[in-house]
Order: sequence, then C-alpha cells, then structure tokens
Amino acid sequence: MRHPGIPTGVHVLLERDGQVLLMRRAGTGFFDGLYSLPGGHVEEGESLRATAVREMREELGIELAEASLDVLGVVHRRSDTNRIDFFLRAQAWLGEPRIAEPNKCDDLRWFAPDALPEGIVPYVRDALAAGAGPWIAESGWG
Repeated sequence: MRHPGIPTGVHVLLERDGQVLLMRRAGTGFFDGLYSLPGGHVEEGESLRATAVREMREELGIELAEASLDVLGVVHRRSDTNRIDFFLRAQAWLGEPRIAEPNKCDDLRWFAPDALPEGIVPYVRDALAAGAGPWIAESGWG
C-alpha cells in the first residue's frame, strides 16, 4: 500500500551573543507578517542537514557545514496539512546573515530568547521554549 508523503521542513537556530536570529515572513502566503526561524522544505533526495545548508545559503547568504548542525527537536503539526518540522542548531557559520530573498522576508533581526516578538509563528515559539533537546512535540491536533 502506498502512503502519501508528509511535507517536511527544517528550521535552523542561529545564536550570537545570547540572541537568536529570526526573519519576518513576507510574500509567501504562509504565516506572512510573522517572525520565524530561517529554513524551508526538504526536497526530493535531500537530507535534513543538506536542506539546512542549502536554505541558509539561499535565505541568509551564509555557509554552514553539515557537521556543524545539531538536532534540537521535532514538531509533528497539523496545519494546512499533516507536517513534520525538524529544528537544528548551527554551531558555526561563515558570512554575515542578510536578507538574501527579499521576496520572502522583509525583516531580519536578533532577539533575546526572553524578549521574542509578539508576532511569531506559534509552533516556532513553542520550539524555542522547548530548549536544547532533544525533544518531540505535537501541535494543532486537539
């Protein structure tokens, strides 16, 4: 029996001087106007870490090594469909993060974990509050 695939996302936590980097989504039709961690969808034949490396290059113009990424946790959520999101922490990167896709992001800034913006994607806020992990969470199921 063939089972439908579940869209899989990867979110990357970048930390500097005790702050986390968030980007405000814009022009995507998905949580526009809310802050989120940078990331994106896993493409066919792509690993989680390879997705993180590609997405950070595309969205922020930075370079990561797959070996620099640690798994924080996983959220299985119900949104427009059944989704799985992996949260990874980058230990190091090369380059200065910038808005590399202005058609998908209209603000990029560092926030203290105890002073996150009000307008943040709810499951991302929950993931940041979950801590260093590893952890598994569910969202939107009941």
